[in-house]
Amino acid sequence: MSWIKDNKFVVALGSGTVVGAILIFLAGSKEGTRYSQAKEAFDATAAEASSYENLALYPRSENVDGKRKALVEYRQQTEALQAAFENYRPKALKNVSPQEFTTQLKAVNEELRKAFLEAGAKVPDAFFCGFENYQTTLARGNATGILNYELEGINTLLLALAKAGPTELKNFHRPALAEENGREFVPQPTAVARPLSVEITFAGPKQAMRGFLTALTKQPSYYVVIRTLAVASSKKDPPRASDAHFDKPAAARSASADVFGGGFVLPSDDATSDKKADPKKPAPAPAPAPAPAPVVEADSSRILAQVLGNEEVQVFLRLDLMQFLPAKKLP
Repeated sequence: MSWIKDNKFVVALGSGTVVGAILIFLAGSKEGTRYSQAKEAFDATAAEASSYENLALYPRSENVDGKRKALVEYRQQTEALQAAFENYRPKALKNVSPQEFTTQLKAVNEELRKAFLEAGAKVPDAFFCGFENYQTTLARGNATGILNYELEGINTLLLALAKAGPTELKNFHRPALAEENGREFVPQPTAVARPLSVEITFAGPKQAMRGFLTALTKQPSYYVVIRTLAVASSKKDPPRASDAHFDKPAAARSASADVFGGGFVLPSDDATSDKKADPKKPAPAPAPAPAPAPVVEADSSRILAQVLGNEEVQVFLRLDLMQFLPAKKLP
């Protein structure tokens, strides 16, 4: 104790040095930990940046130029595609009075019934172009614009069907639009067209089905999409031999019909030679002419065609009349 009292300065200096060393050690340890954490974070970020640099579209100057060029080409293609469908895009749809729409609906219904009658096809008694509920009620005034557009499309489709030559229009169905129920049609942000669906069921020869499907692809003002197509034969039983009817072959032509009235014989070598015939030797009898082969008229009928392909088909179609929306303004 006397030494500590006699050497207070040395003791104080030593104690302060030890405490300072401890504090420095603790601070160094803490900073070392922070450095390790910072280095780990830096290494992770550097590795992530390196992986981005290895990508094909890393934002280098040459990649930026290529991307800009690709966007310009994509924009031009999109504008060209919108322009290609311009003929199918209707002008502004104007609403008319409900009574005026009903008058036009009746006129279209009479036109279609006449077209099917002239084609020899049956039409359901309740047929009213898919607008059967408007036989007794009037349409909403704010829905007549889109209904007029749909009615014109239906008229175009069914006139094409009547021209194709079916035997019967069995059913025609049109789902109600949102405007008919007092609601507003709101297209999706990416939508470019609104489908107006109809369902058609008809019967007829297969030529009528082919003709109608071909006509759908040639409509100048309406773009039609086939969503569902179902075809069934009207005959449920397999074909039988009795279903075939063949042409009767013509009778074989006889030998007497020969223009020469029978066979003829060319003179023999003896008759044409310069040697005189022996009067004591009898003349050889003429050789008979070969009988002509009987001529049979070819059957003009194809065997399979007499059994298959004569039945009618039942066709169900679900179609979408595409109402193209106004062209979108590209950024």
